[in-house]
Amino acid sequence: MSNPTGSQPAGAAPGGTSSVEALRSLAAAELTAARDRTTLLTTAVDDADLVKQHSPLMSPLVWDLAHVANQEELWLLREVGGREPMHPEIDPLYDAFEHPRAARPTLPLLTPAQARRYGHEVRGRTLDVIERTALPAGALNGFGASLTEAGAGFAFGMIAQHEAQHDETMLATHQLRSGPAVLSAPPPPPAPADAAALPAEVLVPGGPFTMGTSAEPWALDNERPAHAVDVPGFWLDTTPVTSAAYAEFIAAGGYDDPRLWSADGWAHRQRAGLTAPLFWNWDGEWLRTSFGVTEPVVPDEPVLHVCWYEADAYARWARRRLPTEAEWEKAARWDPATGRSRRYPWGDAPWTPDRANLGQRHLRPALAGSYPGGAAPCGARQLVGDVWEWTSSDFLPYPGFTAWPYKEYSEVFFGPEYKVLRGGAFGVSPVACRGTFRNWDYPVRRQIFAGFRTARDAR
Repeated sequence: MSNPTGSQPAGAAPGGTSSVEALRSLAAAELTAARDRTTLLTTAVDDADLVKQHSPLMSPLVWDLAHVANQEELWLLREVGGREPMHPEIDPLYDAFEHPRAARPTLPLLTPAQARRYGHEVRGRTLDVIERTALPAGALNGFGASLTEAGAGFAFGMIAQHEAQHDETMLATHQLRSGPAVLSAPPPPPAPADAAALPAEVLVPGGPFTMGTSAEPWALDNERPAHAVDVPGFWLDTTPVTSAAYAEFIAAGGYDDPRLWSADGWAHRQRAGLTAPLFWNWDGEWLRTSFGVTEPVVPDEPVLHVCWYEADAYARWARRRLPTEAEWEKAARWDPATGRSRRYPWGDAPWTPDRANLGQRHLRPALAGSYPGGAAPCGARQLVGDVWEWTSSDFLPYPGFTAWPYKEYSEVFFGPEYKVLRGGAFGVSPVACRGTFRNWDYPVRRQIFAGFRTARDAR
């Protein structure tokens, strides 16, 4: 049976005072990186665009801008630093549970200038709290501890991840906005020479492995605790399903055959009028609109912007199925040579740009078969980065789950109405992406940067 990984965040030194100082530096660096991206996403458009709601599925960008500052103030200044509230009257406006996204434009929100000023003031005080908070040597893994002591180290990482996650949400808002392109990025590197010769699927042998983590310092509550899971052998697609393969499903009448869809999926397909992935249009060929640019669909890119029901229907058409969450994690983390679970598919070393398409370095997925340096021991590629991957699993707690530091992060979402996504997409920050990270959403969601790969039982 494998053992839980004891890996640490990138840049953290093992044990003692040096690890505490490394933790301070890492927290400041990750918060700064997230804020730089927030700034890019909110200065790429004018104030009128910031306050506009581009879709009822999303908040106005100005809401996200103030919300990340408000959460930072709440957790790092008030809870960790013991500071008095700066503007308690705005707390209800930026409580994500108090106001649904569709209603947020009607609230008396901070103006863009006020939101920027608030964020700047909070960040200046946060950096002071990081520098001054007395962190014991055990702060590197302070999950469940007092937020004014060892748990402060976890809180720093939680808030860095929170802002990074909202950066991805704001990127999705940019994809939904109409008008000319305002974001740009270089294309991903070309696929390696061996991409076309890769096997269609890889075998993941059956047996137990350690799922989740109890040692990853910034792992969130739903990733914990580490626990043994026995997974029967299965075959998994070597790469995510491509746009070309998905186009074959469309051409074969996949959207018109109720036998390929679950009952709920078929009802949704009819109700929503689904005929192709979101942002695809037919004009003699399949075209896709991406961040304000309309272009031909790239056949060898992973398909993007499909909901769970579409992924499930494709898998049935291909006489396969979606992998379970446990299967996905075993494929991504389990190393048969050592019998342990890795932090990432490539090992325990931190992410580097040659291992996965993360961090909004590119505004699209890389071609299928890319990033051989990030391959898992089973041979699967692109398990991290490029597209979130739908699994067949409902979002449920692990055995021994403990909600911390607040129930609303995960616990209130547990249940069959949410499906789990794994792996992270091109817009995900590395700080919020690892082999144990769990994302979840409604099975109807398509605005997220989601694709999938399929599996089948080993016989």
